[in-house]
Amino acid sequence: MAKQVSEVKAAEKKPASQDIIVDGTNMIAGRLCSHVAKLLINGNRVSIVNTENIMLSGDRKLIIEEYRKFLEIASINNPKFGPFHPRRPDTIISRMVRGMLPKNKPSGQTALKRLRAYLGVPNELRSKKTIQFDDAKIRRPSPYYTTLGELGKMVGWHE
Repeated sequence: MAKQVSEVKAAEKKPASQDIIVDGTNMIAGRLCSHVAKLLINGNRVSIVNTENIMLSGDRKLIIEEYRKFLEIASINNPKFGPFHPRRPDTIISRMVRGMLPKNKPSGQTALKRLRAYLGVPNELRSKKTIQFDDAKIRRPSPYYTTLGELGKMVGWHE
C-alpha cells in the first residue's frame, strides 16, 4: 500500500523547470497559446520567437475589422486610464497567453512572469534548439491565414 501512495505522489509532482524555446513560424495562434499556457503552469520558462509569423485563421478582412473594433474600446473619463490594447505581435501573443492563465491567482501571475515573446530570434537564443507543436501547425496553404505581423501593421504597429 505504501508503494502505491508514493508512486501516485511522484506522478503528481511537477517536472523540473526547463527553458523551452518555441518557434512560432506557421503556427496557429490559439493552439500555440494553449500549449504555452500549459507549459507555464507546469513551471517551465517559455520563450516564443518569430511572433510576427504566427498565424490567425479566418478571413483577413474580418480579423482586421474585429481587431479595429476592439481598439475602439476606451475609458469614458480619459484614454490614459486604459484599457491598453497591444499592437505589436509579441505583446498580442503575450496577451493571448495571459487570457489562458488564471491571471488573478498567484500561480497564474508567476507563470506569466516566466513567459518571454520576441520579434525574430534574439542573439542569445540563436544557438539553442527550438520546438514546434505538431497539432498547432497550419494545415492549409498560407494565403488562408493572416500573420500577426500583418495584423499589427494594419492596426498601427510601426517596426
